[in-house]
Amino acid sequence: QLQLVESGGGLVQPGGSLRLSCAASGFTLNDCAIGWFRQAPGKEREGVSCIASEGGRTNYTDSVKGRFTISRDNAKNTVYLQMNSLKPDDTGIYYCAARHGLFRICVFDEYDYWGQGTQVTVAS
Repeated sequence: QLQLVESGGGLVQPGGSLRLSCAASGFTLNDCAIGWFRQAPGKEREGVSCIASEGGRTNYTDSVKGRFTISRDNAKNTVYLQMNSLKPDDTGIYYCAARHGLFRICVFDEYDYWGQGTQVTVAS
């Protein structure tokens, strides 16, 4: 069974940090571009960050540049999203997604597999 499972969400104060994990089972993440997306209450889902399957090139939406870092550990079949200097606007459900194939760049479209999400709440 092909599955993505996110973890690491929670409640954090503004300025705090969280590290989200996206673990895959049933397939190999290093054959995929991986994206992190989020959906805030009342808003559409947006792409936050992604990492290409070839070369490790990354992409970030402007609002998280310099604060979030995406990385992958192929040995653990896991992708991470390190989130620092969190703001209340970062609140939402965070999803990881995988797009199977060899890509030198990543985009926020055409993902094949999705996790069920993990809640991130930034509040004092």
